[in-house]
Amino acid sequence: MAVLRDLRQMLGQLQPRQRPGRYVFTTVGSVPPAGVRPVMTFTEDEGLTVIISQDEADAAGLAYDLVTEWITLTVSSALDGVGLTAAVSAALTRAGISCNVVAATYHDHLFVPAGRAAEAVAILGELASRNR
Repeated sequence: MAVLRDLRQMLGQLQPRQRPGRYVFTTVGSVPPAGVRPVMTFTEDEGLTVIISQDEADAAGLAYDLVTEWITLTVSSALDGVGLTAAVSAALTRAGISCNVVAATYHDHLFVPAGRAAEAVAILGELASRNR
């Protein structure tokens, strides 16, 4: 799979896709509790941050502050591509939508407040259209 580095090409091929479910960020000790299957993890000084379904967090009694929905940008952007996160964040900022971005090897993933994902996908679709 060829990766893109040119900002206009990355934006033109965003293809945001909302994933089903609701997700939360929470911190656990060094390993997730039994029955918790993180979709993403990150080791921080304070503990292991896990992104998990809200249902799993509730079942495990884990605390969280924000319920989010997950959007994947299916564009294949290079890890050293410049400007994609800034452009996406700026577009969502103009609409008053907060966004937590996780960059993985193949795609960028956005976690936006629950109830705002469809609006965010539409905004990002417009951004993509303007850059084709």
